Amino acid sequence: LGGQEGRELQLMCARRRTGGFTLIELMVVIVVLAVLTTLGIPSFMEMIQNTQLRTAAESIYDGLQLARSEAVRRNAHTQFVLGPGSGWTVNQINPPIGCGTVATIQTRSGSEGSERATVSTTFFFNDTATTEIYTPTGWTTASCSANPIAQVNVGSSVLNAAQERPLEIRVTASGGMRLCAPWDGDASDLNPPASAANWRLPAGDPRRC
Repeated sequence: LGGQEGRELQLMCARRRTGGFTLIELMVVIVVLAVLTTLGIPSFMEMIQNTQLRTAAESIYDGLQLARSEAVRRNAHTQFVLGPGSGWTVNQINPPIGCGTVATIQTRSGSEGSERATVSTTFFFNDTATTEIYTPTGWTTASCSANPIAQVNVGSSVLNAAQERPLEIRVTASGGMRLCAPWDGDASDLNPPASAANWRLPAGDPRRC
């Protein structure tokens, strides 16, 4: 064909060639997407689990801060009770007469965004502790609690030692607290995590305990 009809036929063929994908091209795209998904899912799941871990640690840290600030604000003794899981309750109590609960200030469930987080606590002599009592001045006290919390260790129940990024909350006798990351060789670490070798932070890093 020549002339106008030939040009129109050429334009139609060009539009057909540029108007879509061939079956081979579609199959290549599907294979590439499948490979990327397979490679990305483990990293994505690891990120989600470590996010749950951090959520649990930050929640416990916030609960301790709440108990301390409410003790000062109310000019009364407050009690932070950990568990189950990463859940907690903050109460106002009335020591030294029985140390009973006057009022529940706030409660947080361990299922709120951190179901797969594991929590353990340590006292200064490696005994288990689940409560922290604050005085009206914001200091911690052994009153009503033989083993006040000195350290909270937060890890993951599903990640292995090479994947998890454990966190610690350290509480001082003056009521101060710090959320930080454990590291290999920390002489004051009361409970070094199995993954310490995977979490070596340089000196001066603000995240390091």
